[in-house]
Amino acid sequence: MTFEHPAEKKDGKQGLGRFEKLAELASNFTSSAAFSVFCVLLVATYLTVHLLHLETTWQHLVGDAMGAVSLLLLALLKNSERRAEHAIQLKLNAIAAALLEQQEGEWGQAHKDLQEAIGVEDQR
Repeated sequence: MTFEHPAEKKDGKQGLGRFEKLAELASNFTSSAAFSVFCVLLVATYLTVHLLHLETTWQHLVGDAMGAVSLLLLALLKNSERRAEHAIQLKLNAIAAALLEQQEGEWGQAHKDLQEAIGVEDQR
C-alpha cells in the first residue's frame, strides 16, 4: 500500500484504476437526485423512529446508517477534492511553462503539455 496522491496513482497504465473508477461512479451517484431522495428518506426515518419512541435498537440502527453514509460522503468529498486540486496544479504548471516558452520565442514541448493538461479532466 502506498500513500500517493490519488491523481498520481496509475499503476503503470494509462487511465483510471479500479478504485478511481469506483470513486468517480460513487461521486456521480452522490451528486444525483436519487441520492438526495435517499438522504431525505433516511433523515425522515430517523425522525420517525424518534417520534414514535421505538426501541433503542431501531434508533441505533438508523443512527449508525446515517453515520456510515456521512463517513462515506466525507471520504468521497476528500478524494474528489484532491483529484481536482491535482488537475488544477497540472494546468497551472503547463500554463506557466508555455508562457515562459512563448516569452523566449520557442514553441515546443510546453505547448504540447498545455494542450494535454487542458484535457486532463476528460481523463478523470
